[in-house]
Amino acid sequence: MQTATASFKLVKKVRDDRFEEERLNECALLIQIGVRDVQVAVVEDASRRVVLLEDYVLGELQSHDELFQLLQNLFDSHPLLLAGFWQRVIISFKNSKFAQVPPSLFVEESAADYLKINAALAPDEKVLWSRHGGGNLITVFAVQSGLLTWLQKVYANTRVTYTHQSVALVEGLLPVAASEVGDPLYIYVDRFKLHILAYRQGKLLYYNQFLIKQFADYVKYIMVVMKGLGMDAEKTRVVLWGYIGKNSPHYQEFYKYVRNVEFGGRPAGLEFGYLFDEVQEHHFYDLFALMFLPS
Repeated sequence: MQTATASFKLVKKVRDDRFEEERLNECALLIQIGVRDVQVAVVEDASRRVVLLEDYVLGELQSHDELFQLLQNLFDSHPLLLAGFWQRVIISFKNSKFAQVPPSLFVEESAADYLKINAALAPDEKVLWSRHGGGNLITVFAVQSGLLTWLQKVYANTRVTYTHQSVALVEGLLPVAASEVGDPLYIYVDRFKLHILAYRQGKLLYYNQFLIKQFADYVKYIMVVMKGLGMDAEKTRVVLWGYIGKNSPHYQEFYKYVRNVEFGGRPAGLEFGYLFDEVQEHHFYDLFALMFLPS
């Protein structure tokens, strides 16, 4: 088994030639932490220009402690992540321990009880929550307590928002859904997971994530959701984001079963320099969308 010190790899990096490290106090730092990957972006807060993107793949780990140690190693070796003078920091967690609750039913003191409906809460996990969806939804999620405490110390003197990947996707696609004619199905292909979203009249109708073990699982879950929502698989538009290339064998196979499919673009309101032309526009939507979450 790989040791934690050797088990992260930078697989994508784009740095805008305008990026000035001495002006971090004018920038937002976006971090997304999963069990198999980490993404980082830096955005000029005033201009909304993305000036840095990094994507790391993590080796297979066996415990929260190993992930925690690995993240500490990554941060220690990084020239920017330990800086404490950002304009603001937004940290998103990618895990399956979350629950979505209507605000009318939410009681903060009972947040852990909502989460226990969907997931087993470990003794070393802390429960957090985010209000989003135009104020119409609250997402409760779990974070490993030691990791959260460490992040709070790292960014003790910075304005920090903690949130969940599902919040970024739901909130980030709200303006897309509001501008659509009809009600497409929205798909985000993550590493080892599939996220499916549907909106109706500008409000979230459906969101869920599915663990993917083989390619056939993608089509199976999409068809199950379409049927449950009463969507016509032949006519419903499907808009696709995530880790799937336009010319990849997976996309060609995907297209055999989901015919009316198109790729989505980047979140509106962000600016990208020419160096980001190498990044396909449907990639990293969940990371970039963190810029538009309620603080």
